[in-house]
Amino acid sequence: MARLKFLCDANRCIACDGCTVMCKNTNDVPRGTFRRRVVTINEGQDGEASISVACMHCSNPPCAAVCPVEAFYQRDDGLVLHSKDKCIGCGYCLFACPFGAPGFPTGTPFGVKGAMDKCTYCAGGPEEDLSEAERRKYGANRIAEGKLPACATACATKALLAGEADEIARIYRRRAMERGSEANAWGWKRAYGKSL
Repeated sequence: MARLKFLCDANRCIACDGCTVMCKNTNDVPRGTFRRRVVTINEGQDGEASISVACMHCSNPPCAAVCPVEAFYQRDDGLVLHSKDKCIGCGYCLFACPFGAPGFPTGTPFGVKGAMDKCTYCAGGPEEDLSEAERRKYGANRIAEGKLPACATACATKALLAGEADEIARIYRRRAMERGSEANAWGWKRAYGKSL
């Protein structure tokens, strides 16, 4: 089965937050909670760059490794999802994730906020595909409908890419070559242990 991935091209991202808004609207993410956010470094200075950040569906997810109740699981297509029914809201996953992807729903003090929330790659959760229970807990299941994640479809500059990892790599490699970068400058082999 093909591995699904996200990749954000910092050379194309214009920090419009279209991906953030589309994610919130498509998945009915509560106010004050974000599954995706745009981060800008060196704002207003030379070298300013923006990148859309969410769960990157790691090959070896640290969130799953630290979860004491095994609420996180990885599908055959590489997507890292979690069960809100198993989650105890301890927050270990939040601290383990290098992208800060898992988050608490807002409204109450730390420790009593309930189950964590995170990007699902618009693939729903452990409930039956396209069921009302899945929609209520996890948002849209666009993957079951044969669609890409909403955030990537909303990206006006095509900075945020989503799809099969090999195809994403080919697109990004072509862009890097067109910019005059070395083909493996962005670290695919280091990250995944194989060349294309």
